[in-house]
Amino acid sequence: MNIDFNKSNGLVPAIIQDETSLQVLMLGFMNEAAYTQTMTEGRVTFFSRSRNELWTKGATSGNYLYVKSIQSDCDNDTLLIKVKAAGPACHNGTTSCFNETISKGFVYQLEATIHDRIDSDSEVSYTSKLFKKGINKVAQKVGEEAVELVIEAKDNNMDLFRNEAADLLYHLLILLKAKNTTFEDIEVVLKERSSKQ
Repeated sequence: MNIDFNKSNGLVPAIIQDETSLQVLMLGFMNEAAYTQTMTEGRVTFFSRSRNELWTKGATSGNYLYVKSIQSDCDNDTLLIKVKAAGPACHNGTTSCFNETISKGFVYQLEATIHDRIDSDSEVSYTSKLFKKGINKVAQKVGEEAVELVIEAKDNNMDLFRNEAADLLYHLLILLKAKNTTFEDIEVVLKERSSKQ
């Protein structure tokens, strides 16, 4: 990219967008040094106009913005940076500085809860106990839930069908964790397939 840093006194606006939900998280400014550091480290670094220095988002809070892609606009004087956020983007503790309520959705929240239960090694959590039994037991449970869903699909009780579908999705998320992959990774595969259909 041939970014025009000269048009606005050495700075270009950088729009930060969540790569999955496409929610706009924040707006910052970059000079050439901030852009270079962002490209080198893979984490968004801005130029602070008030402090007149570079600052890496998350350096204090841990809420880094990990770069997934960068593109410039048609005039090469504005950047759109898609990121994976390690926490709230706004200093007020909200996901977005624009008070949007868009989120990745409940499945992502559920996945985060599942990961938390497993990573914290909870002694009372069903999720943690199942995970500790190993990949074979987790995979077996997914198979059982799939069979139960098929059985309910042949009947007319929608409540039971929906509950079995929920059970299957829940256990699939545990299996994804056991296989060191994520729901987002599966979403990427589905997006790639949809572009070819």
